[in-house]
Amino acid sequence: MNQRPKSPSWPKLSDWNVLGLLPAHLIMLMTLIIPVGIIVLVSFSTRGPYGGFDYVFTTAPYKQILFNEGWSGELEFNPQYLIVVARTVILSLATTIICLALSFPVAYFISLQKTSAKMLLIYLVTLPFWVSMIVRVYSWIIILGNDGVIAKALRALGINENMGSLLFTDTAMLIGLVYSYIPLMILPVFASIEKLDPALVEASHDLYGSRLTTLRRVILPLCRPGMAAGAILVFVPCLGAVLEPVLLGGGKTMMMGNLIQLQFGAARNWPLGAAISIVLMCAVMIFLLWRGVQAMRKEGREASA
Repeated sequence: MNQRPKSPSWPKLSDWNVLGLLPAHLIMLMTLIIPVGIIVLVSFSTRGPYGGFDYVFTTAPYKQILFNEGWSGELEFNPQYLIVVARTVILSLATTIICLALSFPVAYFISLQKTSAKMLLIYLVTLPFWVSMIVRVYSWIIILGNDGVIAKALRALGINENMGSLLFTDTAMLIGLVYSYIPLMILPVFASIEKLDPALVEASHDLYGSRLTTLRRVILPLCRPGMAAGAILVFVPCLGAVLEPVLLGGGKTMMMGNLIQLQFGAARNWPLGAAISIVLMCAVMIFLLWRGVQAMRKEGREASA
């Protein structure tokens, strides 16, 4: 007699190793889920009469991102926050592209060295992380200032006579962002190049492929996962950067990070700051989920091919 196939059974609680993972679950609950839940709760609250918030449910903070309320209660479109979002995205994309362009030759050069030299160069790449971010950003104030190294060099060459200060500009902010986050691009790109099979590069040259052709059709496609990981590691922190806009931009150019800081600080509008934080977090999560789905679809196509 034919036996009926057994219906799939749910995994037992013991199979999930709940007790073994309990410390990790508690840490995640205390440091991630509860704080995010508090921010969500604040974003749907009412601003207090003297700042802070009151537990009165409202969607006004989210409406305030796009609209202002007129004297008669009608909503008027206000693009100022959208301009801040657009500026943040543009600077973050520019930082990511520049970091990628500068990191790839550095990572490729490191991969060609001997093991001892590789360790030393990787150590030098990660060395800036041993210093406080505030100290590193402040150092660029000295470098880009009117009496800094760059200004003196340009003045000696007669170039900086009619040029304004490099500080408190979008260029200074971009330089600070690139300097702060370029190690996060070098490391994953280097790891991807390290996995590259040298025989594939040699085969490309044996088939009369030029250096540019080998780079474009062999090296870059195989290093794409590391480049994508580095782009995410640079782009996402740039969206919430605070020190670079404040110190190198002089607070004149607003980005999402210092806009949120302003709402929780001087403006004392906690619900609006929380709403902007949630919108930023949701945008980053959607971007990461989209990248994950794209990677899974690509793996599926490659497996079925």
